[in-house]
Amino acid sequence: MNRIYRGQSALRITVKTFTDLEGIEEAIIKYRKPDGSTGSFAAGIGDAAKGVIFHECIEGEIDKAGWWVFWAFITFGDGRTAAGETVRVFVWQEGK
Repeated sequence: MNRIYRGQSALRITVKTFTDLEGIEEAIIKYRKPDGSTGSFAAGIGDAAKGVIFHECIEGEIDKAGWWVFWAFITFGDGRTAAGETVRVFVWQEGK
């Protein structure tokens, strides 16, 4: 399956930040839904040296069909923050 569907919970969102994540305070994946609402998912560190973070979706998180926008947001130990580049992902309605 190459598509993501509304309501899908067997999904891992992975983002490469291109920065060393050793000693960071927090990693989140921010999003904008097709209806314009925004939020964030807590992210785990997949590979600190390569800058990979991820979020394992649970039921109800991917709740809208249409274009979603995702980006990484890192808070470093000294309080500095960095936002990553945005990625647009289309979420399909099941059966279409």
